[in-house]
Parts: sequence; structure tokens; C-alpha cells
Amino acid sequence: MATTYTNLLFHIVYSTKYRKELITPDVQGRLYEYIGGIIREQHGIVLEIGGMPDHVHILAKLSPTLAISDVLRVTKANSSKWFNETFKSHTPFAWQRGFGAFSVSGSNADDVRGYIRNQKKHHEKLSFKDEFRRLLIRHGIEFDERYLFEEEHFV
Repeated sequence: MATTYTNLLFHIVYSTKYRKELITPDVQGRLYEYIGGIIREQHGIVLEIGGMPDHVHILAKLSPTLAISDVLRVTKANSSKWFNETFKSHTPFAWQRGFGAFSVSGSNADDVRGYIRNQKKHHEKLSFKDEFRRLLIRHGIEFDERYLFEEEHFV
């Protein structure tokens, strides 16, 4: 072949540190736009973004030249820095260290978009922890419950 053709779609999920509800309605839109800009700078395209006050879901088409872990490291670091500089009156903001990234077939992209758009309704019955566990199980990913979520420890 003379060139490379890809359609690398991912459903990406990650939470705020300790799942604190910091993505409030007054910052949500701007944060999502900023995340979209960071992904565009890395030659990706955000097809859908949404979530809840404690986590974000992204359906994105990513470049084959970059590792997904590198894209998300840059995205999370830059968006937390931007958040803290832009919304100084808010509680300090950070993302949890890990993430979930699930490959999506082009034929299932609309279903994932709908899933992301319906987060509020979805979470009326299901916690983020349970949702994330279900995603891991559905995608055949083994995990150790002890290392699944960072917990805040008080001294």
C-alpha cells in the first residue's frame, strides 16, 4: 500500500482524583472544550464527550502515530493545570492516575455516543465504580479490586 489508513476509535473513561465531584455545571462545558482542543493538538478528534461531576467519557478517533497512554497523559496533565489556573476559586483539581480505554468498532460508534450522552440517566441507577467495573468485564479485562480506584486516606 502506498499510504496508511486507520479508524482508531476509543471509548475513554477516567475520573477525578478520589472521584470528587469537581466537574460542576459552571465549568463542565469549558473543560470539555479544552480537553477536545488538547486531543486535536495531538492529531485526534473528539466525537463525543460527556460525563458526570466525578468522571468523563470520551469517544475519540486517535492518531496511529501516538500511544494512547501518551495522549491521555498529556490530556490529563494539561487539562488539570488549565482547570486550576482558570478556576482558582474552586477546590484544587486533579485526575485519578489511571484510565480505561476500550476499542470501538465504527459500526458501534453511534451506540457509544448515545451511552455518553445519557450519562445522567444512566447514573440514576449505577455508581461510577459499578459502571467502570461493568465496562472492564464487558471488554474482557481482568482487574484486581484492590488497585481499581485510588482512595483518599485521612491521617
